[in-house]
Amino acid sequence: MQYRKLGKNGPEISAIGFGSWAAGGDWGGQDDQLTAESIRAALDAGVTFFDTAPVYGKGHSEEVIGQALKGDRSRVVLATKCGMVWDENLKVSKNGSYASIIREAEDSLRRLGTDYIDLYQMHWPDTDTKASAEETMRAMDKLVQDGKVRYVGVSNYSIPLLEESLAVRHVDSLQPPYSILRPAIEKEILPYCQEKGIGVVSYSALTSGLLSGNYTYETKFPETDWRSRNKAHTVDLRSNVDRAEKLKVIANGLGLTLPQLAVAYVLAHPAITSAIVGVRKPSHILGVLPATEVKLEEATLAEIRAIAAS
Repeated sequence: MQYRKLGKNGPEISAIGFGSWAAGGDWGGQDDQLTAESIRAALDAGVTFFDTAPVYGKGHSEEVIGQALKGDRSRVVLATKCGMVWDENLKVSKNGSYASIIREAEDSLRRLGTDYIDLYQMHWPDTDTKASAEETMRAMDKLVQDGKVRYVGVSNYSIPLLEESLAVRHVDSLQPPYSILRPAIEKEILPYCQEKGIGVVSYSALTSGLLSGNYTYETKFPETDWRSRNKAHTVDLRSNVDRAEKLKVIANGLGLTLPQLAVAYVLAHPAITSAIVGVRKPSHILGVLPATEVKLEEATLAEIRAIAAS
């Protein structure tokens, strides 16, 4: 396993991160025992970075992850999020207010079964209560001062929101979507993070399964799976399957699987600290680990980008 430092002030974490959205059951259901087995396999392989969020399964993912890591807490960098809350009808809204962030942290600590969170991240910009990024960051800073959080990050933030946050305190990490099929952050956000010493733990390296190599034109998702309502997986499925097939040819030529190529592409950018991979079963994490040893040539990267843009 390869390890990289998270920004200028953060800890060293594994270049592959364990993503636990599926553990909450939002991808058409999930077996908790299989999640626990996946976590054990990741730990044994040297994965130290585990990422979850309260909204994944309305608290269920945090509970499962916390229980599975209970005996290995000191070995890992445990990340969770805040800023997405739900009411009694399970309707989710975005809330970055000071009071909500403090309250959510206490709830996460309880569900995770720990007395500190290594990396606490604002999940999405607050577009509902309209709390400012400055207010959110003041709450995060208070949690650090109180010893409940060690490092502070944000997710899905733009450069203006990062700048507003940095006016309060250093932001240790940004978690944006990034993949061969979603390269937009390469233009401005990744260079900005490099300049400011902000670590980047990107998510969706496989574009939520589109680069798994398993989809066909006929692939359908159950109604309980969020992908059944996602344009890239429905309306644009045919063109994305075509791109995946072309990328498979490159992967095969390098002796790689398509998922390995996808993760290697993400890790090739110097701004990336860790590529978070969504995991449902052990093979999902173990299968991409060889990507940390791959060095893609510039000509190959250019060919990959051309396919993505086609």
